[in-house]
Amino acid sequence: MRILFLCLGNICRSPAAEGVTRHMASQRGLSLTLDSAGTGDWHAGEPPYGPMQEAARARGYDLSGLRARMLRPEDFHRFDLILAMDRRNLADARLIAPTEGGAALRLFLAKTEGPEDVPDPYYTRDFDGCLDLIEAGARDLLSELGA
Repeated sequence: MRILFLCLGNICRSPAAEGVTRHMASQRGLSLTLDSAGTGDWHAGEPPYGPMQEAARARGYDLSGLRARMLRPEDFHRFDLILAMDRRNLADARLIAPTEGGAALRLFLAKTEGPEDVPDPYYTRDFDGCLDLIEAGARDLLSELGA
């Protein structure tokens, strides 16, 4: 299974979702191809935002090797599932999605009880609250995948 996590700038939520899911999948012996991207290119090539990395590191997740990039049309053919962190990211992704075929596209928290959107901690400053939602979403995703 090839999964792409998607947020706005690819420096907070989607790299955190990638790192958390990778960590949890590894603990369960599940091999997945994971990546993350943003709908904008403002931070292309940059590592995840420092405060996001610190909050993730405090929970045992290392995001330091990740680099931001922008969602590309070919991603819809490289991945099986694209998971958007909020409804705005989902709407933006649909604008470049192929009309037929390609990855399934949905909200990351679509199968998780609670809010639909993962609020952007770049603006809210709630990095721990963001990670709480991401951990819940990653657990539910892995359960959905049978792990």
